[in-house]
Amino acid sequence: MDNIITKSQINDAVEETYNLFMGVKDGKNADYIPYLANIPSDLFGISIVLEDGTVISCGATDYKFGIESISKVPTALLVMRQSGSKELLEKIGADATGLPFNSICAIILENDHPSTPLVNAGAISACSMVKPVGKSDQKWAEIMQNINELTASDITLIDELYKSESETNYNNRAIAWLLKNFSRIYDDPDMALDLYTRQCSLAVTTKDLAVMGSTIAFAGFNPVSKKQIFDPEYAIKTTSLIATVGFYQNTGDWMYSCGIPAKTGVGGGVMGIVPGVMGIAAFSPPLDEAGNSVRAQLAIKHIANKLNINIYNQAKIKIEL
Repeated sequence: MDNIITKSQINDAVEETYNLFMGVKDGKNADYIPYLANIPSDLFGISIVLEDGTVISCGATDYKFGIESISKVPTALLVMRQSGSKELLEKIGADATGLPFNSICAIILENDHPSTPLVNAGAISACSMVKPVGKSDQKWAEIMQNINELTASDITLIDELYKSESETNYNNRAIAWLLKNFSRIYDDPDMALDLYTRQCSLAVTTKDLAVMGSTIAFAGFNPVSKKQIFDPEYAIKTTSLIATVGFYQNTGDWMYSCGIPAKTGVGGGVMGIVPGVMGIAAFSPPLDEAGNSVRAQLAIKHIANKLNINIYNQAKIKIEL
């Protein structure tokens, strides 16, 4: 039996969810990055983008915050766009580490392999794979053009966040040079680390993330810009990566209880993908112990269960557009 959902039902679910969780006080802002510690903790927003470009939002969805680890998704896509999905698999991998996102031990435990482009080691390695080799400015231009196409927006850098992260990224410096030692970084390590730090410091809104999620959900077609951004094959690969490690060591629990592949960032954002149905995103700065937004998790999970859009549900989901 088909699961037929109307826009009105989606709008009601978003508003209900916002009102239900806006008062939640659990979690705390990331404090190891000074800039993030000072973001107002009461901010909360939810956005959904449908196949026809309809945007359904509630709350602080125009507030610009640090994309952080969600930036790993567009860069993985960029590497696939430039070099293909096979090269990404061979040079980085697609396995979950089962360890925190910034784990150094994971590199050694995986036999000197970064494992996945959606943890810090793999993301730094992915930045080193971005073409052209050895050209920092041109690499950055490719990263920016890619994310602008995915979000149908003009994304900018938060200079203060970039400075804050650059001054405190000691762990990532160790990761970059360990990868170099194991021949798992493919350009200058310091350049790759700087590109990764910069991409994590990009300013996005909840709507931007929902648009990017929808572009993946609709096989590379951006429903807002009405442009085909990348090969449909890469949407399948990207969704697989997110479903495997989007919540790091808590990914299994997340997929079991929610069933929507989603990628988190310590800036408070969560971007979810329901293939062929919608992109969904939520934002709220306070995080749980694993570094995932408390309210954003609650919001996406509630909407998923309310609308019965779990990707493992055998019912075919249809949106009345």
